[in-house]
Amino acid sequence: MDLAAFDYHLPEELIAQEPLADRAASRMLVVYRQEKRWEDRSFRDFPEFLGPGDCLVLNDSRVFPARLFGHRTGVHALPIGKTNPKRREYLSGAVEIFLLRAVSADGKEWEALVRPGRKMRTGERIQFDGGLEGEIVARGEFGERTIRFLTDTDPFQEFEKIGHVPLPPYIKRADRPADRERYQTVFAREKGSVAAPTAGLHFTPEILDRCRARGAEVAAVTLHVGLGTFQPLHAEQVEQARLHCERYSINDQNAARMAAARRLVAVGTTSVRTLEAALAQGPIRGQQGETDIFIYPGFAFRGTGAILTNFHLPRTSLLLLVCAFAGTDLALAAYRHAVEQKYRFYSYGDCMLIV
Repeated sequence: MDLAAFDYHLPEELIAQEPLADRAASRMLVVYRQEKRWEDRSFRDFPEFLGPGDCLVLNDSRVFPARLFGHRTGVHALPIGKTNPKRREYLSGAVEIFLLRAVSADGKEWEALVRPGRKMRTGERIQFDGGLEGEIVARGEFGERTIRFLTDTDPFQEFEKIGHVPLPPYIKRADRPADRERYQTVFAREKGSVAAPTAGLHFTPEILDRCRARGAEVAAVTLHVGLGTFQPLHAEQVEQARLHCERYSINDQNAARMAAARRLVAVGTTSVRTLEAALAQGPIRGQQGETDIFIYPGFAFRGTGAILTNFHLPRTSLLLLVCAFAGTDLALAAYRHAVEQKYRFYSYGDCMLIV
């Protein structure tokens, strides 16, 4: 399959730059796979689509401030602090680090994307605010670097002090303090994601209570969102693309809830990938591991019965997953309708329920 077949036109003004004040006020496009039709609804209607025997599957991974700014040691650097991170120019040794995942047991070595990457060689050191220092210790196959933080304290504590919320590049503004709460689901628990599982951003405690009142169970999985979820696909042929590994876990209690369900309703593509990676190994059970599962048209779903998801960028693994579940023609037609009706797109945008 040509990756170019999974493209669509999106006017830039439809890319949401700010979240709605009310999480549950989003619009929701409901796509009916069997009837090959859709209807415009509100996310507040979401609980109406659940009932006894359903299990709502949430990704409870928590976003941490994964974007760090520093400078190469020994190089005179621009002042850090008042510079707008979204418009930062890489002059005089300034460096941007986008942490992806911890790769050492002590939490001090991390895979990261580095800008400007070409200048950052193995052995080079980076100085951050607050005295934190890191050293480039390896280079990966996707161009990422491994950084070891030279500190006696928990690096997560340092990240919380000096890090920035890793808003996606299509949000054309710097992160703000309010994003630390808003770019986070209300059920986020397990710290480790560098991007929010955005379909979950629409939920409020009241909406979750209404889902339970309809007779649905609620279960959590954890997949820490990293490069495997958001990296661009570079191969022109879909089948040639590969995704980066991401860590996931399911505890015994949540596995039992899902195993007893009549229908699994996955909130977000990360929940789908976790479910399908787990089910590929047999009946769902408590487990943890890594997955690079790549879901595209032709994939045989083992357990996912419905998906709530945001709208995704063209030519991405996320859009391919949606096309695999809904059918490519129906999914892309629904996207064109969403554009015509001026839905808000991407992380802070509206959502789609596929049943």
